[in-house]
Amino acid sequence: MKKLLIQNLVVAIAMAIGVSTFAQSPNNASRQRKATADSPSPAAADAKPSEASTTVNPSADKSKDKNKPAEVTADAQTNRTDQASEEAAIVPYYNNFFTTYRLGPEDVISVTVFGQDRYSKQGIKIPPSGRISLALIPDGIFVNGKTVDQVAELIKKRYDEYIIVPQVSVSLDQAGSYRYSVVGDVGQPGIRLMTRRLSVSEAIAEAGGVLQTGNRKKIVVLRKQANGSLAQIPVNLSAIYRGQAPDSVYLVPGDQVIVPGNTLKKLQTIMGFTQVLTFARLFTGGW
Repeated sequence: MKKLLIQNLVVAIAMAIGVSTFAQSPNNASRQRKATADSPSPAAADAKPSEASTTVNPSADKSKDKNKPAEVTADAQTNRTDQASEEAAIVPYYNNFFTTYRLGPEDVISVTVFGQDRYSKQGIKIPPSGRISLALIPDGIFVNGKTVDQVAELIKKRYDEYIIVPQVSVSLDQAGSYRYSVVGDVGQPGIRLMTRRLSVSEAIAEAGGVLQTGNRKKIVVLRKQANGSLAQIPVNLSAIYRGQAPDSVYLVPGDQVIVPGNTLKKLQTIMGFTQVLTFARLFTGGW
């Protein structure tokens, strides 16, 4: 009897446990489904980092743009290139004029001795003799026909006796010895100072331009040669103005620009063309 009661009690407990498990199983399944939905799948976990790597950060891009220099526009770059090419074409002419300039009477120069003001001298006007006087150099320095660099070297050698390693520089303050002339049918014919490198067209423009009676196609530049003869350099100013020829003839000291026309014909009738050519002697030192 007791065994039967024990068996019935065990069966009842087992049935109770089975019913409880069956009642709780749907909740566990839903919990598992929910947990599965909340936890990312391996594919999704792999996809998220890639998506994050492609995300654009606006603030970071803005900071990069601030640090990045502004791009140069095409027009600005073109202007810079044009300006550089113009400077490259013009500067050598002007620099070459003053570096190769041969000093002469009426030129004004300055001598500077670094750290020695009492030996320096400003505004020296070269006399016709071509000899300038400086401190401690009683016989002076002959400068006619020399460049400023050559004169500086001469002064440096003389001052080397008095100054330890003298540093001497000579500058051309005013050009007054280079001269040229423009005669013929121009607005203002005559002799002029050459204070910079001049082309034939610039020299004629400074002389008032060619008159209506002048011939722009047959302009001639007379230039003294080493053997004493005069060379004739033809210049077609009309072609230069039309852009058909380069303005490539530059004057040298003593050049005479002749613009033919009615005025020059009258001068030829009175003096003869040979005497007109000998007028160039005034600008070449009386050869």
